[in-house]
Amino acid sequence: MLGLRCILLTHFDETFYILAFYYMQIQFLGTSSGTPTKARNVSGLAIKKTNSKSWCLVDCGEGTQHRLLETNLTLKNLQAIFITHIHGDHCYGLPGVLASAAMAGRTAPLWLVAPAKIRSFVEGVIASTELWLNFEIQFVDVAEASSLPADLDFKLEVIQLSHRVPSFGYAFSEKVSGRKLDADQLRKDGVPSGPLWGQLQQGRSVTLDDGRVISGEDYFLPARVSRKIIIAGDNDNPDLLSEAMKNAHVLVHEATYTHDVLEKIGPGPQHSSAKLVADSAEKNELQNLVLTHFSPRYGAQTDSAMSINDIENEARNSYSGHLFLANDLDCFELQTDGSLAKV
Repeated sequence: MLGLRCILLTHFDETFYILAFYYMQIQFLGTSSGTPTKARNVSGLAIKKTNSKSWCLVDCGEGTQHRLLETNLTLKNLQAIFITHIHGDHCYGLPGVLASAAMAGRTAPLWLVAPAKIRSFVEGVIASTELWLNFEIQFVDVAEASSLPADLDFKLEVIQLSHRVPSFGYAFSEKVSGRKLDADQLRKDGVPSGPLWGQLQQGRSVTLDDGRVISGEDYFLPARVSRKIIIAGDNDNPDLLSEAMKNAHVLVHEATYTHDVLEKIGPGPQHSSAKLVADSAEKNELQNLVLTHFSPRYGAQTDSAMSINDIENEARNSYSGHLFLANDLDCFELQTDGSLAKV
């Protein structure tokens, strides 16, 4: 599942430049709401680039480290943890993950981006259980997430959501490198590879052996759109993500209930129904929607009183894009053309 998809080697000025084409990948470590079931753990999700061993964790419900044992992800290569809100099904797994990282010999600092109360929670567990960590936790209040390290694999955008406690969504965008030359067109026009290509890459004009003068500006490929995945925390108002959805390719959002159940329960829990999320995604012309965080009342059996199929059918009635319902350990890749595929 992981690995480099395509490598193009180009020789510029006696230096080899590797242009790597990769996918953005998300893997679900928990898809249940509130409590785990036999098939679903509580919230957790990994995001990474397929050409990198580094990865980030979004939410860390109890049992997350057990799910990690069923993947190729290691705590040594974990770059950062992002917590959407303080509720236990999104953060009770943090002490175990941190302790296991220490036991595995991790020494590199670990970034933890979260609402301020998460720091109090983690530091309280460390103090009361005498947890010894041989690496530094670099806490970042979600309100100050712009202070993240430059070597993080993604650009980050934070969106405030609506829930019983402060809750946030994280939009991860790839860092698109500089402009690329159209190698095929250069070859068709008889421009030999080598130092000339290096000068064209810098946007300069060069004179060919036959006297032609060409400019690098005429051979640049169109800038590639940065792919973007939004991973939302608990939220009863999906329209709060409308602005972020305008240039996003994927939204991962809770669909805790069907709409009839949500109306019976009332507004107290401040969760979304499948219909609410699907309506918002359709209105914003979102290409790919992944639903998760399902109430345990929705079983896998289609003949049960409440089935996960009820969630899917409700969403499909409102949304015409590519719809996915996540299961634990499902892995999806956002490809270069903006399509999302389960792998």
